[in-house]
Amino acid sequence: MTSLTASLARGALTSPFKRAGRPDATLPPDRLTRPAAPVAPGPLAAYRRICGFTEPGPLPLTYPHVLAFPLTMRLMTGRTFPLPVLGLVHTWIEITPHRAATPAEPLELTVYAEKLTPHRRGTEVTMATEARVGGELVWESRSGYLSRHRQATPDTTTPDGATPDRATPERGTAAQGADPVTAVPPAAGGLPARAEWRLPGDLGRRYGAVSGDRNPIHLHPLTARLFGFPRAIAHGMWTVARCLAEAGDPSSIRSVRAGFRAPVLLPATVTYAADATGNAFELRGAKGRVHLVGTVTRQAAVSGPG
Repeated sequence: MTSLTASLARGALTSPFKRAGRPDATLPPDRLTRPAAPVAPGPLAAYRRICGFTEPGPLPLTYPHVLAFPLTMRLMTGRTFPLPVLGLVHTWIEITPHRAATPAEPLELTVYAEKLTPHRRGTEVTMATEARVGGELVWESRSGYLSRHRQATPDTTTPDGATPDRATPERGTAAQGADPVTAVPPAAGGLPARAEWRLPGDLGRRYGAVSGDRNPIHLHPLTARLFGFPRAIAHGMWTVARCLAEAGDPSSIRSVRAGFRAPVLLPATVTYAADATGNAFELRGAKGRVHLVGTVTRQAAVSGPG
């Protein structure tokens, strides 16, 4: 993961020279690719353990994002990327597995910046990630990262500057012509509690060692305070992965959408809440504060003859 560490260092050096919100800002056209390679079993096993994936078999739905994150960071810390990487906030992610990928299959990973969008709190960039096996697209994701800055003009992309709920699914066409089963989540905080998890203070360091994401805000209270947090915070992608580990049969999942609402300060006790199917879920903290909301779309069961 030395390339990711180098990207973090480069981001720290280049961020002061980038100004978010420039009206003439454009995204680099580069598509960064990692050649096809099998998944290393040791890091995968460590990732399964820390995220709660107990079943062997196909890759966890979030793992290609982890594998491709060094490419994402290299692109976002490049000279032609218009936003400073320091201070970027991961606001949402959408994952679409086209089929299950196994650890033995060599994955080719591609990352590119898709679009810039005005946001009521600044500018949001959408980063795309694709995973292929022998040229076949088997997995893809879109992630939103927010660069906070003062808007020169009021944002008119949504009524009254409201932020669209990225975790609310759009009904699409499922594979094999069957209608997907989509959960429409109730208001945040309205799902029944299913489990309570105690998160240790070193969770950020442990997940960082597994994923390679050693952002200082996740590692230690002292480094987190440099960025305005009173304590280290949990990785958003850990919270998504931990919830998906509870979501039931991964082979039926056709899409995942999750929105990050508030950071989880470590150590913490959080509540995993979900509907009966696991298709709508959220992570709540003390006094019911919602940290994460998400939905899963599944392939509808195909009825047999007769």
